[in-house]
This record gives sequence, structure tokens and C-alpha cells, in this order.
Amino acid sequence: MAKPQWLGWLIALPRKVWLTIAGLMHDDGHGRPSSNRRRWRWNRWKILLGLVGLLILLRLLPCLVPIRATDLVQDDRAIEFRDRHGTVLGTLLTRDQDHTAVVPIERVSPWFLQAIVAAEDKRFYSHGAVDWWAMGRAIGQVVTTREVVSGGSTITMQLARMIDPKPRTIASKLQEIWVSWRLWAGMDRREILHSYVNRLPMGGNVYGVEAASKVYFGIPAQDLSLAQATLLAAIPNAPNRLNPHEHWDRLKRRQHYVLDRLVADRLITPEQRDLAWAEVVTLQPRQQGILAAPHYLFWVAKQLPKTHPAQITTSLDLPLQQFVEAQVRQVLETLQSYNVQQAAAIVLDNSTGDVLAYVGSRDYFAESEMGRNDGVQALRQPGSTLKPFLYELALEKQIIKPNTILADVPAHYGSPGAQLYSPTDYSETFQGPVRVRIALANSLNIPAVRVLEKVGVATFLDRLHQLGFRHLTQTPTYYGLGLTLGSGEVSLWELAYAYQVMANQGRSPQASSRTSVDVGLPQAPQLKPTAYHRDAAATWALIADMLSDRHARAKSFGLNSLLSLPFPTAVKTGTSSDFRDTWTVGFSREYTVATWVGNFTGEPMRQISGVTGAAPLWNQIMVHLHGQREPEALPKPTGLVQRPICALSGLKPTHACPTIVQEYFYPEDLTAYEQSQDTADLTVAQTPAQSRSKQSTVRLNLPAEYNEWMAQQSQAKRWNQQLRIISPQEGDQFLLVSDRGHPSIQSSQKESERQRLEFKVSTQSQQSIEWILNGKTIAKTSNQSLFWEMKPGTWTLEVKQGQVKQGQVKQGQETDRVRFRVEMAEPESDRRGFSTGAGD
Repeated sequence: MAKPQWLGWLIALPRKVWLTIAGLMHDDGHGRPSSNRRRWRWNRWKILLGLVGLLILLRLLPCLVPIRATDLVQDDRAIEFRDRHGTVLGTLLTRDQDHTAVVPIERVSPWFLQAIVAAEDKRFYSHGAVDWWAMGRAIGQVVTTREVVSGGSTITMQLARMIDPKPRTIASKLQEIWVSWRLWAGMDRREILHSYVNRLPMGGNVYGVEAASKVYFGIPAQDLSLAQATLLAAIPNAPNRLNPHEHWDRLKRRQHYVLDRLVADRLITPEQRDLAWAEVVTLQPRQQGILAAPHYLFWVAKQLPKTHPAQITTSLDLPLQQFVEAQVRQVLETLQSYNVQQAAAIVLDNSTGDVLAYVGSRDYFAESEMGRNDGVQALRQPGSTLKPFLYELALEKQIIKPNTILADVPAHYGSPGAQLYSPTDYSETFQGPVRVRIALANSLNIPAVRVLEKVGVATFLDRLHQLGFRHLTQTPTYYGLGLTLGSGEVSLWELAYAYQVMANQGRSPQASSRTSVDVGLPQAPQLKPTAYHRDAAATWALIADMLSDRHARAKSFGLNSLLSLPFPTAVKTGTSSDFRDTWTVGFSREYTVATWVGNFTGEPMRQISGVTGAAPLWNQIMVHLHGQREPEALPKPTGLVQRPICALSGLKPTHACPTIVQEYFYPEDLTAYEQSQDTADLTVAQTPAQSRSKQSTVRLNLPAEYNEWMAQQSQAKRWNQQLRIISPQEGDQFLLVSDRGHPSIQSSQKESERQRLEFKVSTQSQQSIEWILNGKTIAKTSNQSLFWEMKPGTWTLEVKQGQVKQGQVKQGQETDRVRFRVEMAEPESDRRGFSTGAGD
């Protein structure tokens, strides 16, 4: 409530009058009364009358600006929420997070009215707005004891502070007196008491006697017993220190004081006091009338129009909500030793956009854990979770192609007035030449930064705005190239809806009509149409295909991580700087699930990443969602075709290529693919001796940007050795295709060739080569290659060349060794069943 300008003038007026009187009392400098003094004697009665008139005017001024009961009407009313099946979720007493319920004073227990007056203002019925006797007593106690012994505020003054709260200063106290006079001028005692008891702070976010009675005891205020009434009347003295759920013993001591006041005022007998003190009072659970999803209910309540029904049907699914809430608690229990305290999750229906589950924290009612904070709406750095949207935009704009090779090598970026920016990966290693699929699936940072440099920060930021990231409000310069690595702040809500756009191949879901009012959904993200001829839906499907490729992400996450489910899903993790936030967001054909794990305080976790923090929660929710139904496969990139490429160059493979993989192509890029010659990254060199024996050596011929990386790699030494294994490479993963075939892994080779893996070495020597697999010699040949019939398992291939005597290596013998893995590829069908027990 703003202070009127004329109030300041009135406060300053007495000082001005006193200065004038002092001037009138001064003598003329010769010991004789001055003319001013003589004038003072003549007019002293006029001045006294003026002062009295001023005081009367000051006291009557509130009557000109009274505060009436109609000015303090509280129009919030209780709202009952139900889930999509009609099951009650809970009742909110108000539309914000403060529980308030308004009742007429006739519906408040007389015990409470007597108790609150006795405890807070025993002379309420005999003084005016200000109790000057109590005020003087309080001031005297402060002067003599130098501490506050008792307060001097009346019920009317407390009400003034409630409706216009300010820090406690002398000026605010004068303002409080002024507002209390205005209240007294416009309301009678009964109306003041009515407004007061309906606004009383009652601990936590509970306000008013009716709300407190329902929250703590589950009954209306008119049914309060003497014991219950005196407990509630004790709380307003120090609401946070006397919260019944947290400070019961302290509250009971204050209750004893209230009971003693009632005895002193002869409102109850000592016997009644003793009975009320000894009465066992049972508190309701903390849920405050909310059975599930408190964060979501409060969020929806804020979106309601001013006129709305008393009962709201939401899109939430209560059984699913309760499952997700339980999983949040369970996951946090397992991560407790890593300094992880909070988590949040949201589940969306991809076809409608409905919110099916919404968990904002471990426990909304745990104030010591900041449980009222909403982790779904909170703004946090998203780590790598924005990378898929960058790669989709770059593919759509034809800045990169699916077979583009990106350099994951040390890179340094400078900007005026800033430190040199040198991005690194979570593993703090570099992979060298990598395909787009590998870069995205393994969440490599430097390739993403290189792509963003080509796309442009402003262009990418505009796309993120289209996707619904409305909190990225800074300039492109502010975010810089770190935007793709999480330099901005987004919410879990925004991430979930953006990934849902990806799940729907670039289309926003239709607004749900299953709620009784139009709430619960944000404005759907809308992508602007582009001028590029590529099919955007196919590009979105291609990104989803990369995010669902567990073999592509095996280098960083392994084949059987928590991201790999027994049904098709696309998923991305993210970890913010210093391990403050971990994210996992992904989708199946039917659902999108987004999870966050971290701390509301911003305190770092201990070595927790997206796959170890948020992924376990995402995994459990996804498996539960599909536990009773067979999921559909993710849409394939319609119109795109697969072709074999060399993994090192991205081009059509030649006989010199050590690793051949399949990748999608846009039809318009096929001509360039067929005409390409794989000479950019590989060269075939022959010595005269090799020429006579028809042998060759494969050497990497990488651009200059790879020089620093090559110098840092221990494997670089192996490229200069005379004997080295060039296929398979260290850590490679292979699929053993069943007889029925596997549509996601196509090859131009014959079926019999696909079942065999070629071991290939490079050497300058003409001596025979010993091939050793898992410690057992399988062949000795003079050729530089050997075909091996693949079998599932983890294998160590070792080759030796040179003189051997009694198992001892003589000087000059050369060896090399790599490890690789072979797995069976399960056949795909249009609809695949599974057992939830087979998942991670």
C-alpha cells in the first residue's frame, strides 16, 4: 500500500511548529524579551489551540480515507482437482502456494476467538486501533531491559501489517499506526477480527484459522475443541518456530501460555486448562489435502481464469503419478552418498500433449529440503541436451550431411575481451575423425561446437525459440558457442515439449480436450516453415534414429547401459558444469519422458553424470509405461536410403577401408556418393618388395587440423610401427546378423561374407604372421589378412611376426593387440514384444 505524500507532510509538521516556537522564544541579545517573545506571550493560547486542532485533524484524517471490510474481501475459494479417470488428486484452498480459506466469523469456534484475543490483544474490546498503554509499557521495557519483552501491537495493528507488510523500522511502525487508524475508521471490531483470523500466519504456507484447522486437524474451524483452538492460537506468535509438524514441544509450551491467559481472564477454569493441556491431539499428515502432484496442481491453479468451476479435471494419470513419485524417492535413496538431494520428472503423451505425470521434487512438504521448489519449471543449465536440435538444423540447412566426418580434435576459440575458449568432452579425450551419428550419439562437444560455428549462434537461438525455449532471452553474443553445450538456462518442461516435437517429426501435438478447462498445456512450439527442399520430417526421424542407436553410442555409454531398453527409444543425456545438474530426455512412439537430478541449492554432486544420475529414473519410468503393451517402432526416415560408407572418410568404401558401416543418404546426394573416390583420408602405399608380393600398406592421410590430435594419441605410434592391426580397431563393436537378416543393418556383401570378420594388418616384413585370438593361435599365414567366422563374445586379437624360441620373444619380433566385441543382432518386426525383466 503506497504512502500518501500528504502523510509525510503531516509527520514533518510538528517539527516545523517546534522550530517556529523556538524562534519566537529567543531574546533580543541584551537580556530583554524580544518583540518575538512578547508576541509569543500574546499568542500562546492561539498556538496551543492550533496544536490541539492539528492533533484532532491528524486523528480525524483517517476518516477521510477509511479501509472498509469490502476492501479486504478474500475471494479465493477451494478447488478440487481430479485426474483423467475422475479420481480425486486433492483440494487446494487457494490458487497459489499459500493455503488460505475464508469463513465468516460465525463459523469459527468461540474457543479460538477467545484464545487468540487473550494471547495477542487481551484489551481488544476496550481500546481503539492503538493501545497506548501497551505501547508505552513495551517501550519502557525495551529501555530498561534493552530487549523486547512484550509487544505493543494490537490486533488492528497486526492486521495493518498483514495487508501492507514492510520491514520493521520506526517509519514502518508509524505507517502501521496510520493504516490501523484507517481500519478503525472503516470497520467495527467484529469486521476487524473477521479479517484478522482469516489472514493469520499459521506455519509454513498455511494462512487463516479455517485453513489451519483443515490442514492440521482435518476439521472445519467451527468444530475446534479447546485444546485444538489453543494450539492454533499459539502459532501466530512465531509461525515458523511453532510449526506443529516441526516444533511440537515448543508449540505445546506456547499453548500452556495461552491456556494460562484464558484462566487469568476467567474465560476457562483451571480444571479446563489442565484437561486441554493433557488432551492428546492428533495431527493430519503433511499432505494438506493433496493426495498427489502438488507442484502440478499449484501450477495448473495459476493458469485458471478468474471464473472457473470448483472442480477441475486434469490430464494427469494418478497411478502413473504415484509410480513416478515413488521412483523419484527410490532413485534419490541410491544416490544419497553422491550428494544428490533432489529430482524431477515429467511424462507427456506424444499424440495429445497431455501431461500424464509431473513430479517437481522428492517431497513437496519437506521445507528443510526446499521441497516446494518446482524442478520441472526451475531454470537450469541443460548440458548437452540441446545438441540434437543443432544437428537437425544443420542437416535441414544442408550445412552437414549424414555421412559428414567431423573433427573431434583440440580446438581453441577466441573472442574480444574474453578468455580463450577450449571445449573438452566429459571424458577429456578426443576421438579424431568421427561421423555425425557417432558425434551426436556419444555427445562429443567439439564436433557440436564446430557445427554451431557453421550454423551460427543467432540462427540456432532462433530455432530454440521456435521450439518453445522462451527463457533463453539473452543475445547470441551472451551465449556464444557454448549454447550447444548448455550455457543458457532452460526448464525440464521446455525440454520435454521440445523433445516431443522431435518425437512427432517436427510437428507439435494438438491441444488436449480431455480437461474440463483449458489449462495444463503451454503454447505449443511452432517451427517456422523453411525454404530448404529437404523433408523436415525425415530429418527429425534421422536424428531420432541416431539417438536410438545403442551401437553408435557404445564408445561413451556401452552397449547395455541404462539408455538401452528392450524396445525402441531415442534418448539424450546432459550434464551441466561442475556436475550441478544431470538430465535424461527421451521418447518412444507413444510417450516422452524427461528427468532431472541435482540439488536446488546448486551444490555440485560427486561425479554424477546424466547416465548415472537422471538415466536410472528415466529408465524405470519408460519400462513401466510399456510394461503392459507392445510399443510401436520409431518412424524411419522416410525417403532416405542406406549405403555403405567408410567410417574414416564418410565416402564410398574401397578395399583399403578398414571399417565399413551403413548410413542414411538423402536421394539428391546419391550421385555425389557414387562418384566419390575414397582418397581424402586413406592412401595405399607400396614398397618394391610389397609390389612383388602384391601386398600394400594403409596409412592415414588426415588434414592439418588433426596434427595436434595425432601427436597426443598413443595410438598414433601404432600407425608408424611396421606391424599393426588396422582392422578391427580397439573397442570396435560388431553385430552377428541372424539367418533371417536384420533390416537396420544392410550390406552389399553376400550373407556368407557378412558372417565373417576380416582381420587385417599392415607390415613391411615378409615373414609369416601368427594370429592369436583370446590367447589361442588360430592361424599362421603369410598374408596380411585373415577371415574369421564371427562368434558372440569379447575378444582379444594379437598378432606376432618375427623369431620365437621356446615361447620367448627374440629381439626384432613385433606384436600388436586390440580388443573388440561381437553381439547377436535381434531380428526386427513391426511390433516387438519383450520381457521387462530383460531390461537394465
